[in-house]
Amino acid sequence: MTFRNFKKFSLLGLGVFLLAAVSSLRAQEQQNPLVVTATNAASNQLLVYDAKGNLLQTLSTQGKGGAGGNSGGIEARNNVVAVVNFGSDSVAIFERGVAGLHLTQVVPTAAGPLSVAFGPDHLYILGKATVESHRMFGNNISAGGDGVVSLLKSDGSAAQVGVLPNELIITEKSNAIETVELLPGGSVTGVATLALNIPSNVNAPFGLVTRGNDAYVSIAAADEISLVRDGDVLATTSTGMQHAPCWLALAGPFLYSTNTASHSISRFAVYGQKIVSDAPVAAAMNGGPTDVATADGLLAAIDIAGTVTHISIFTVDEDGNLKLRVADTINGHANGVAFVREAD
Repeated sequence: MTFRNFKKFSLLGLGVFLLAAVSSLRAQEQQNPLVVTATNAASNQLLVYDAKGNLLQTLSTQGKGGAGGNSGGIEARNNVVAVVNFGSDSVAIFERGVAGLHLTQVVPTAAGPLSVAFGPDHLYILGKATVESHRMFGNNISAGGDGVVSLLKSDGSAAQVGVLPNELIITEKSNAIETVELLPGGSVTGVATLALNIPSNVNAPFGLVTRGNDAYVSIAAADEISLVRDGDVLATTSTGMQHAPCWLALAGPFLYSTNTASHSISRFAVYGQKIVSDAPVAAAMNGGPTDVATADGLLAAIDIAGTVTHISIFTVDEDGNLKLRVADTINGHANGVAFVREAD
């Protein structure tokens, strides 16, 4: 290769690199996630923040709050958000547009909803004693469910629902980690099945987070986190001196647990069947954390201290370190937290 050709090749490579860098930066800018939580009050409202913690909107969910002891009370898929109205037996659906979020539907449910999760073409709604499936047509949710399955305990202790390939995974705080089969079309069917090899000291399964075939489940009163795959508990790790791990979120190779009793967030490295403690206290919180979510290099958590809720937004660097951007105070006991992206 001549010097002139090498120079041309180098300039071309530099141009491709710069173009890729600019494209990546623009893609990150276009993601521009918003952070949402719900007041969970008698007149439930959705609070919408930008990634810097500025409150942008306060929107009625046209329902009553009142959920507690659950996670996933708010879930988002791209620009669509589902919010539970526990006291009104309904789920409010919001959509993000150019002018922000707006209410598009209020979906009736079989019972007071506690947790919601989006599948490829269904919204799954967990109540105190059942889980139900509602088909999605684009961003529209069918008002009528196409399946309902009773939980194993059905005693009001339901905590969270998550989606895995061909099945749901559900926690009930009265010591049940269970799965529910999905039909090829995505609707729930059959009966709930208890996971195999649940630790003998299991005490109050709470939160969960799923990725691929894996589900990580917090065992709050035992200070443990378990890995569940194909309906089988494959590994369990202690949270050590951090107590009451309740809710979980994933960011790349890192798993974060919010520890209600210790007012902290812990970080674990997860790979294969390993859950390795990486930072017992990745962040300290003002109160007992009640939910957590991650997206686009950010982590948001809410905690409750007395009569107020704090919503905190952190940046997550390549090593999983958390740096606080902002913390804001909300009157009352807010429920759920999620990130909402712009429409594709």
